[in-house]
Amino acid sequence: MDPLSSLLSGIRAEGSVVAHAVLRPPWTIRFADRAPLIMVTVLRGGGTLVLADGSRTSLIAGDTALVQAGEPFYLANTPAALDHPHERYELSCFVPDGFCSTDTCCATAELIVTPAITGVPGETSLLVGAYRASGRRHERLLRALPPVMVVHEEPDMCLWLERSAADAVRLSAGSQALMDRLLDWALVCTLRSWLAEQQHCAPAWYRGMADPIVGPALTAIHDRPFHRWTVASLATEAAVSRALFARRFTEVMGEPPLAYLTEWRMAEAEELLADPARSVAQVATTVGYSDAFGFSAAFKRLRGTSPTEFRAALA
Repeated sequence: MDPLSSLLSGIRAEGSVVAHAVLRPPWTIRFADRAPLIMVTVLRGGGTLVLADGSRTSLIAGDTALVQAGEPFYLANTPAALDHPHERYELSCFVPDGFCSTDTCCATAELIVTPAITGVPGETSLLVGAYRASGRRHERLLRALPPVMVVHEEPDMCLWLERSAADAVRLSAGSQALMDRLLDWALVCTLRSWLAEQQHCAPAWYRGMADPIVGPALTAIHDRPFHRWTVASLATEAAVSRALFARRFTEVMGEPPLAYLTEWRMAEAEELLADPARSVAQVATTVGYSDAFGFSAAFKRLRGTSPTEFRAALA
């Protein structure tokens, strides 16, 4: 499994929403979900994202924005609409406390089906997905992303997304699951496009996969973190000399091969420690340590706390 796939394995769409409205300016839509990621695709229309800190990002038809939504945020036809009388809407895929303001149009944990594409002037059509997290694996991905990232799609792709969403909800059986998986697919495509655009600014774990020397070693580490890897054995995976491999890996990844291996093992261990059914010894073996003592010492050195203390804090 490549690093991006591994990091995405801990985050999934749930309760996705297809929203269609003919909005008369001025208007705002409040996104109430406090989710690790919320994806907003503007199929038609446009507006300005306004985050809790006041930062603003303009969106046009074809734009997909991924927002780290620790706090509610807004999409407004213009930022000035927030400070003047306007039509207010609220859209939430899930809200932990079930909040729904009495003066808003609210859709919680359900689908709003788009009608036939009308082309009415001034209409706004959105595809919205909120992503829940399981465990901690996704945190490394979020640290590599800005608070808002935007990728522009061609009109044909937007049309396909809207039609697919509308088709998905025509049959009641499995419609929510189908919509959620559609949004999962869209998330992967959006992230791949954004990371590819970043080129040299992309995270090292993404750039490394494209490197002919580093890539095979990363694949080996992620597929078999439990293996007793050495610099020499990783160089064999890359089919180059030990010296060349060590030098190239450090250049691309910004750290030596075994340092990366240890850090990845600790990240996997954090995920596994969240499962109370696994003993510390079992976690140690799974991530490549022969005994719990050695694993605990490495974990405390890198995380500042023992595996037992870490698990207790999670509980």
